[in-house]
Amino acid sequence: MPKKVKKQRNTSSKESNRFKTEIYGLFLLAFSILVGFSIYIKPSGLIGIWIRNFFFALFGIGTYLIPIIMLIASVVFIANKGHIEIERKLVAILVFIFNIISMIHIGYSVSSGEKRFSSKLILAAEHGMEKKGGGISCEIIISPLIYMFGKVGAYIILICIGIVLAIIITEVSLTDLFKSIAQKVSIGVKQRLNDLKLKNNFNNQENNTSLEPKDLKEEKPQNLVKNANFDPRNIKIFDSLEDLESTVQSSIPPDITSTVKNQGMSSLASSEIRKESAATSIEVDYKEEKEYIFPDIKLLYQSKVTSNKDDKKYLLENAKMLEDTLQSFNVDAKVVQVRRGPSVTRYELHPSPGVKVSKIVNLSDDLALSLATSSVRIEAPIPGKAAVGIEVPNSEVSPVSLREVIESHEFTEFGSNLSFALGKDITGKCMVTDIGKMPHLLIAGATGSGKSVCINTLITSLIYKSSPDDVKMIMIDPKVVELSIYNGIPHLLIPVVTDPKKAASALYWAVNEMTDRYKIFAENNVRNIDGYNNLVKTKSIGKKMPKIVIIIDELADLMMVSPSDVEDSICRLSQMARAAGLHLVIATQRPSVDVITGVIKANIPSRISFAVSSQTDSRTILDMGGAEKLLGRGDMLFLPIGENKPIRVQGAFISEEEVESIVEFLKESSSVEYSSKAIEEIEKAKPDAELSCDEDDVLLSEAIKIAVDYGQASASMLQRRLRIGFNRAARLIEVMESKGIVGPQDGSKPRQVLISKEDASNL
Repeated sequence: MPKKVKKQRNTSSKESNRFKTEIYGLFLLAFSILVGFSIYIKPSGLIGIWIRNFFFALFGIGTYLIPIIMLIASVVFIANKGHIEIERKLVAILVFIFNIISMIHIGYSVSSGEKRFSSKLILAAEHGMEKKGGGISCEIIISPLIYMFGKVGAYIILICIGIVLAIIITEVSLTDLFKSIAQKVSIGVKQRLNDLKLKNNFNNQENNTSLEPKDLKEEKPQNLVKNANFDPRNIKIFDSLEDLESTVQSSIPPDITSTVKNQGMSSLASSEIRKESAATSIEVDYKEEKEYIFPDIKLLYQSKVTSNKDDKKYLLENAKMLEDTLQSFNVDAKVVQVRRGPSVTRYELHPSPGVKVSKIVNLSDDLALSLATSSVRIEAPIPGKAAVGIEVPNSEVSPVSLREVIESHEFTEFGSNLSFALGKDITGKCMVTDIGKMPHLLIAGATGSGKSVCINTLITSLIYKSSPDDVKMIMIDPKVVELSIYNGIPHLLIPVVTDPKKAASALYWAVNEMTDRYKIFAENNVRNIDGYNNLVKTKSIGKKMPKIVIIIDELADLMMVSPSDVEDSICRLSQMARAAGLHLVIATQRPSVDVITGVIKANIPSRISFAVSSQTDSRTILDMGGAEKLLGRGDMLFLPIGENKPIRVQGAFISEEEVESIVEFLKESSSVEYSSKAIEEIEKAKPDAELSCDEDDVLLSEAIKIAVDYGQASASMLQRRLRIGFNRAARLIEVMESKGIVGPQDGSKPRQVLISKEDASNL
């Protein structure tokens, strides 16, 4: 009972305080109206004349602002629910206005020493009634300042105070202001220089094809609970097209050849033949060393971005709708920031104290319904922020062209020759990552979600960033039609592999190449490929080793043909190949556990997930949900190595026509020399599974004898009799089947033996 009495007393005291402030506000409102009539309209009564003379004598020309200030203060008293920050801002604005009037008053103030202080006050009152200067109040402040610092010193002090007050009111620091001004100036200068270079260097280029954004506007329902506390001025809106110019890429000269060459790609392989070694590592051998010509940036289309004038109004309406919807479910939260990306806008919510984040997360479907959108993704909390992110699809999708990312300073200033132009993140910043640091990448998503375009952007990024001396590629394309277009480019080590059986041999060759490179590193006392190439550059001990990127377009097909061989090779490469300069990029449209096995996932930490059909598929790729709510058409979640949460990115788009024009340019300007040694070894190569189970395997004859003696064969029986593991027993069964010793599998029954004891003795 005492607790209840105490609670009732607290609530009653709060209500009484609220009534008091409202009463004070009403009195102040009435007084402001009376003062306004006395100042703006010529008073006829005695009290009106007295009020007018009093305020003009006290505040001078600042008197005209007094009724307005009093009116605003009365509204704050009545409407403000104890928000101290608003009251502080109001006080800061009043002091700022008084500071400006004081600066004006310096011109009317008498110099120190000429009159007594009382005489100065009387003179200031007379000037104020004549609507000159700031009256007695300003004279009280200005007179001591002029006495101590002079008029110039008083101006300097008041200007400094004004700057401090402006920072407090706007919450914008001087460093941020100067940085944004400098960035805008530098971007303008660079664009002007680029325009001049474009006119001088490229007079006869093809017209750029524009990518037009799709208009996806929908009507929004308005039958929600209105939030009286919603204030659009408190929401910071960052539009990636206008406001975030610090993150918008600066253009580079169209002659990208000279720009990229300066980043460490000018050194060609030495002509000396390195000393003979037991290991035979692939080297860059050309019949005729020819300088690599980088493709012209004009071969890529430039996206045409159309900005909507009503964007900010539309975003503010959505922000208010979010607050109203949450308020209708008794969840108190404020939208503090809005960031507009190419395809998604993130509304950053700050929940009130005591509000559980899980409450907001559980309302995702209700929020999607109120915004009339297909899906809403909630990130709770945003990494590094005390806020919850609600990601809503944009009404207008702004396409991101690959040219836009390649021209950005993020890409041009990226030091690695394994740069990957990924796209733009949710803030509109260009995303560029390093394949060398990944060091392997897994890409998965449903059909039509953007995997093939992502692989094309990866290959094109490498073509624009690195020469064939630095980076070679092996492309494995079981679908035949996706990557075959790249046949003939100088970056290819071997022609595009389309046969799944040869693909397993190509991976087996890559494993051998990795071990050969490590032997060479050991002989030369270096730890990785960069150390070896630096040694080649300084001491000319041999040929430069290129880094090799192995791109597999559809892993599911390979796993169906030879799962054990492919998985073993991928496992070994993903575990050890980084230091040897070999990097895997694996894509699949079937993110199931039999394709993306636990061994593959454990060794490939960097992953990209496009839109998938279910949360189970999302968990298979990313170990967490979220990919099932992506929009498709390049919308992805990128989980780089070392990050706990994925980053939402709108992937860069490259069309088939652009790919064809780039490949055609490379074929005309550069000659391709495939590695005949690598092709021969791939043709002859046999994976470890076959080598361990061929005719020389000591256990094969024993396995045949056991099968003939018992009249049947199974992997479990060979496990028990030969005391071997299941994998090896299964391989022995497969070898015996290929030799015609046992029949095909018949469900769970043991395999039938097809030969007699006499035939077995002749083998």
